[in-house]
Amino acid sequence: MSGLELQDISKRFGNFTAVDNVRLSVPHGTFVCMLGPSGCGKTTLLRMIAGLEEPSSGRVVLDGGDLTPVPTHKRNLGMVFQSLALFPHLNVGENIAYPLRIRGVDRGAQKKRVDELLAMIHLTGYGDRPVSKLSGGQRQRVAIARALAISPKLFLLDEPLSALDAKLREAMQVELRQLQQQLGITTIVVTHDQREAMTMADLVVVMGEGRIRQAAPPIEIYRRPADAFVADFIGSTNLLDVEADGAGRATVLGRAVPGLEMPSGKNKGVISVRPEDVHLTAPAEGTVAGKVTFVRDLGGTIETFVEAEGKTIVAVTTPRERTGFSAGDPVGIVLPRENCVVLDA
Repeated sequence: MSGLELQDISKRFGNFTAVDNVRLSVPHGTFVCMLGPSGCGKTTLLRMIAGLEEPSSGRVVLDGGDLTPVPTHKRNLGMVFQSLALFPHLNVGENIAYPLRIRGVDRGAQKKRVDELLAMIHLTGYGDRPVSKLSGGQRQRVAIARALAISPKLFLLDEPLSALDAKLREAMQVELRQLQQQLGITTIVVTHDQREAMTMADLVVVMGEGRIRQAAPPIEIYRRPADAFVADFIGSTNLLDVEADGAGRATVLGRAVPGLEMPSGKNKGVISVRPEDVHLTAPAEGTVAGKVTFVRDLGGTIETFVEAEGKTIVAVTTPRERTGFSAGDPVGIVLPRENCVVLDA
């Protein structure tokens, strides 16, 4: 089935390249999260998909048709902005009906569609309420319903949950994902929240310096990052220098990791190993000697900071797996081969 294709999309502002030759294929019905640090180009890319920015080069193709020359209002897409942009002088129902009204849909059809959407977003009976009387989460739902009123082929959201408090944001992540699955609509969300991307997306697109660094399902991004930038940006990780010894084995912190080999032709790089995969034991032969410098109990998890060979390594356990180590204790560090990913430096 057709979907969205970004074909060599670039955007330049004078001498500055905000988006650099991006290629991406999004199958129909996919939930995509574009993730990256501030200034990486993700919002500019979303705005080009929406038609709010014109690409310097490249094409935006939807279901086989070239959208690049098509004005925004004719692209059949819904968009939710970070500010939500609800009309304060209109009530909830009038806000949702607005895109239908400007398209000339008759009042009866407008009311029917508004009622459908209010039920879908769990706000039945709120049609006559002023938007100023709504909570943050309710306003978010109204903005989503307004964007979906025209049954768009493409649903775009720019940092839609950033203004909500942490607990409400997590609840809205689940609601938004369930709504997308119910409708089967191709959805693209721009976010800087890694947890948000991991929670909602079928496809996570990690951007850096205007380019796509990796596009893959969330678990692949987390477990098999394409490079050190992705590994460091997604979640927490330990990045450690690695080099080949005379036998081609990968050595980290002065010791060979049993079973871990350097890729062919590479003598140096870094390994990424997630804190939950670092094992701490009593000092023993075959482990890397370290010293605990700090222990942080977060309730659900316990973080142990260890210094070894001038590097700080973080290990994470649950209270059930509590190691009992305290600051100042000597420890042995075990880096399981199956959890170590060798990356370019």
